[in-house]
Amino acid sequence: MKMMSSLSFWLPLLLITWAIESRVTAHQAAFLPIPPLVSWEPAPIVKPPSPAPALAGKPKRVRCLSPLFPTCYNQWYACPHGCSKNCFMDCVSCKPVCRCNLPGALCQDPRFVGGDGVTFYFHGRKDQDFCLVSDTNLHINGHFIGKRNPKLTRDYTWVQSIGIMFDDHKLLVGAKKTSKWNENEEHLFISFDNNPLSLEDKNSWNIYRDSSLQITRTSPANGVAIELENSFRITAMVVPIGAEESRVHGYNITDDDCFAHLELGFRFFNLSDAVDGVLGQTYGRNYVSKIKVSAIMPVMGDIPKYYTSGIFGTDCVISRFGRRIPVTDLGREM
Repeated sequence: MKMMSSLSFWLPLLLITWAIESRVTAHQAAFLPIPPLVSWEPAPIVKPPSPAPALAGKPKRVRCLSPLFPTCYNQWYACPHGCSKNCFMDCVSCKPVCRCNLPGALCQDPRFVGGDGVTFYFHGRKDQDFCLVSDTNLHINGHFIGKRNPKLTRDYTWVQSIGIMFDDHKLLVGAKKTSKWNENEEHLFISFDNNPLSLEDKNSWNIYRDSSLQITRTSPANGVAIELENSFRITAMVVPIGAEESRVHGYNITDDDCFAHLELGFRFFNLSDAVDGVLGQTYGRNYVSKIKVSAIMPVMGDIPKYYTSGIFGTDCVISRFGRRIPVTDLGREM
């Protein structure tokens, strides 16, 4: 009974004391310094490693550089077998695409893709010049180099250089004659109005620029893009005939000359319906191809009418350059 009386007396006192101490402790804790937060820094953005330099004979690697295509962005792909050194990445399909398969392409033993999308060959003749595009204010010739195969009645030919005429200007773009190919060496030459343009500074991507004409590199060596405002954009890349290509096609390329030549891509912005030439005519509004597309090698004939006297000659039969040609409503010469 005495114990119960003692608890009844002391228990309320103990509870009051505990409550007071708890409030004091909480009050003191409120004024204790808050430990500093652990500093946080975002993880550094790691750039995808650059691909190892392409070895001789190995395909070029390309990637999509547009973040608008996240599933394809920065993904590396090798160029297809048929264009191991000359392709680009199509971010939409996320596949590498051969430049030589696009309309306006001129590659290989000259293989053209016309403005109408039809693929054809024009063999020409070695060491001669031919009108590729001829319009009233633009004229482009190609100089062909080649070899004769005694088993054939024609030359193996490639386009070694192009001469571009517009207004009163002359632009020459070509591949230097080369024995041993080195893709890191410059095998391209360019002159504008008979003045050679320097290609020595590989760190500068701008080669030439004025109010309407711009020439820029597309690769550290052997590749350029040429753009004339409201007229054309031309890409040019110097490539050799490799040992495997020579073996497959029977070119019999020897060590004294790898037959360096141009692979070209043309885009035109302001052609008239009077345009003509091996490639130019395929951009005419009413052009109807006579190429037998079902043939194993569809060939465009009529070689003589495209022949011209020099890289800057405008005397081919179908020349339109500098002429005022009335055009019918149907888009052809009257």
